Amino acid sequence: MSIEQNPSPPPKRSAVELIKENSQQIRGGIAEELARDTERFNDQDKQLIKFHGFYQQDNRDARKDRHREGAGKAFQFMVRCKIPGGKVTAEQYLTIDRLAGAHANGTIRITSRQGFQLHGVLKGDLKQTIGAINQSLLTTLGACGDVNRNVMAPPAPVATPVYRQLQEHADVIARHFAPRTTAYHEIWVDGTAMTPTPGADARGSPELVDEPIYGKLYLPRKFKVAFALPDDNSTDLFAQDLGFLADVKDGAIVGYNVHAGGGMGMTHGNANTFPHIAQAVCYVTPDQFLAAGEGVIKLFRDHGNRADRKRARLKYVLHDWGIDRFRDVLQTYLPFPIVPPKDIPVTGFPLHLGWHEQGDGNYYYGISIENGRIKDEGDFRLRTAMRKLVEKTRPSIRLTPMQDILLCDLPKSAKPLINRLLTVYGIAKPDRLSLVQTHSMACPAIPTCGLALSEAERVMPALIDQLEVEIRRLGLGQEKISIRMTGCPNGCVRPYQSDIGIVGRSGDKYTLFVGGNLVGSRLSFVLKDLVPIDQIVSTLAPVLDDFKRDRQPDEGFGDYCQRAVRGSASAPAVS
Repeated sequence: MSIEQNPSPPPKRSAVELIKENSQQIRGGIAEELARDTERFNDQDKQLIKFHGFYQQDNRDARKDRHREGAGKAFQFMVRCKIPGGKVTAEQYLTIDRLAGAHANGTIRITSRQGFQLHGVLKGDLKQTIGAINQSLLTTLGACGDVNRNVMAPPAPVATPVYRQLQEHADVIARHFAPRTTAYHEIWVDGTAMTPTPGADARGSPELVDEPIYGKLYLPRKFKVAFALPDDNSTDLFAQDLGFLADVKDGAIVGYNVHAGGGMGMTHGNANTFPHIAQAVCYVTPDQFLAAGEGVIKLFRDHGNRADRKRARLKYVLHDWGIDRFRDVLQTYLPFPIVPPKDIPVTGFPLHLGWHEQGDGNYYYGISIENGRIKDEGDFRLRTAMRKLVEKTRPSIRLTPMQDILLCDLPKSAKPLINRLLTVYGIAKPDRLSLVQTHSMACPAIPTCGLALSEAERVMPALIDQLEVEIRRLGLGQEKISIRMTGCPNGCVRPYQSDIGIVGRSGDKYTLFVGGNLVGSRLSFVLKDLVPIDQIVSTLAPVLDDFKRDRQPDEGFGDYCQRAVRGSASAPAVS
């Protein structure tokens, strides 16, 4: 019987793939749903709104009371801004601050990808919120969804060709990989694009346009890009789908090592899912980096898993194929021959906190924001302080991958005012904070994230306080020990690369990971599973004791754990 008479069945695809295919370039019924007097979107459009930069959530703290009252969930939305390199103006910051008070829960969240999030936005306020963000010349398009997410770059506003070029190249990637669909501006900017995109007129025509990068189905899953320097990997290059590690000679970028296949997400109990460190694939010159990036993202588009979203990241393509086959297939997407990567060691992970000279006569000041949450709570008036600082000094601003904020382009004359305002509002200067706090991060988790299995942001400060006691007792206060805490295994703050990772398992129980490092160049392993939150510090204390006693000269905590603890840990390693 001929093949034509008995064709192979079409490849299996997930339900989300069918929703995307029939969405008219991520339009779906979003506009119609916005006009309906309801608190939520339907199940199909709930998937599409992610491309527009927001997630449907509910207030999990209110679930029990509402259930008791016979009411449904208290639906609300998280709106995320896409900000390449975390670079915003004073006016844009003040817009976000105003929206946080008018339409969100009164807080601003700096993300671990250098963006802003507003939590607690109601459906009826979405149009005004996203419209105002666009009027400030920021966007939410592509901050979520199966597209390229926010492009990261080292945040320091250092006036050197290297740092300027990294930001410029991050902007180039962000523009080139942006979705071309006009649906976003039709819905949120009343049909008027602030900057017309290729293939769309200024009114945002409803006609379908060419999507040269994404095609009809967009990507199988999210795609993350970052730029880094050997001495500034604050962007966690090894956790990215696509990373560009700069090769610097005589104060200029002469090329990049292209890394691919990083990613943190996994599922508890599913050995077929795992975190993965990005691997160096090839070396490119500055005039080849865009074509190389396009080749990697198109390879993912064409070969990523569209049947199982738990295995739909680029890391699984690379893992399943192996690096040699990955290079061979990537070559078919590139207009130049692949050159092997160079040996470029990654050595630095600066936080950029405190006062620094920019090199152009101006200064920048880095403020540590605990877990990225800018809020007023009781006597703690961080949001008010930030507003006053920005209003009075009008700095340019950079958001960091460690969820901190840099006030930039400040004249020397502004230093006394900045210092005074920090004191007036009780904002601790970096030298008053422990290294364990400044090197820690947590995801939002409960009550806003629907995926969270456990608490993270709300319990992290108390956990750090307890850990600081142990650190001081051992005389390890000058050790840079990175700690990341998440409420689920999806790994939003990259816990599987840090010295200590605390990952929500179920309720008040967590999986403890150790053995990563500050620069994020290797994966950690499981120290112990199902640890109650009130036993986390007591579980870590003996390891810290042994580290203090048995470490080798200049050996970091994660290095020690790999050498002395890994073989005796009570749970299998993550690979």
